[in-house]
Amino acid sequence: METIITELDRRQPGRPREFDIDSVLDKAITVFSRIGYHATSISDLNKALGLTSGSIYKAFGDKRGLLLAALDRYVDQRSRRLDEWLASAATGRQRVAAVLSAYAEYSHGDAGRTGCLVVGGLIEFASSDAGFRERLAKILATHEARLVRFIREGQADGSVASHVDPEITGRLMLCLIQGMRVVGKTGRKQADMVAVCEHALHLLD
Repeated sequence: METIITELDRRQPGRPREFDIDSVLDKAITVFSRIGYHATSISDLNKALGLTSGSIYKAFGDKRGLLLAALDRYVDQRSRRLDEWLASAATGRQRVAAVLSAYAEYSHGDAGRTGCLVVGGLIEFASSDAGFRERLAKILATHEARLVRFIREGQADGSVASHVDPEITGRLMLCLIQGMRVVGKTGRKQADMVAVCEHALHLLD
């Protein structure tokens, strides 16, 4: 369900202008992912979001509040898209492959150069904001637990070798997919990322 917020248009005093908060957050995700939180000025946000500083503060409290709202939407969007990738996966191995394929798709071309809000946030806040770091760490822990679960499911259905250590391999896969998002910032080709994923699946043999 779309959420609508009313902004007071200063060019026409007294006349409210409505905007779609989800659309605004999508734009904020792109700006923060591409430029970084600290390098993004309020002026940058005014231009990218099409809102006045007052409207941003009124809707989100401050710049950090906007980042947190953008992060929540980012995680929700990625989870929904991953569910779509997983819908046709019938075995644990195929589920792992679906996760890798999704990250390969996010890690090349324009999407790759835009970057990942989670990875970017960790790089910027890991040593300066314990609360935000813990929030991001929980997101990564969820990703890791999902991969571990899929590997175990693969061992149960016979698509993953029994000698594979689910915890270590799941953690390795996590490092791989997050590393792909970092490398993707350099403008790697889709074929590069797909090849990495194909080789990674051999870890399940």
